[in-house]
Amino acid sequence: MIKFTSLSPNIFVKDMDKALDFYQKLGFDIQMSVPETKPFHWCMISSGELTLMLQAWESLGDQLPEVQVNEKHSLLFYIQVQGLMELFDQFKDSVFLLKGLEKTFYGATEFSLMDPDGYILTFAEDL
Repeated sequence: MIKFTSLSPNIFVKDMDKALDFYQKLGFDIQMSVPETKPFHWCMISSGELTLMLQAWESLGDQLPEVQVNEKHSLLFYIQVQGLMELFDQFKDSVFLLKGLEKTFYGATEFSLMDPDGYILTFAEDL
């Protein structure tokens, strides 16, 4: 029987330095990169048990022609966290804040950010 144990989305970014700065403010650290020194084309970052991969558009080359460069995004990351209020305090006055704290009908408290490349991140905790 197959058991999925983690999800590591690969997010294509326009500016690796801006993306890394944003995610490092969220508490992510670089685990691996290609190349090993800047300028990076790809990075694996993690915080706690959550892992993401950031990849520069120009590094894709002809490897996956099915992936098309598109500046429109239809992706939202829903991320359960512990310490939601502390995280919100770090971004409550930020230009990245899309939606402030809200208690949902399903019992979670949430807020949403948009990262520098237009990806939406909704952080939630059952408070």
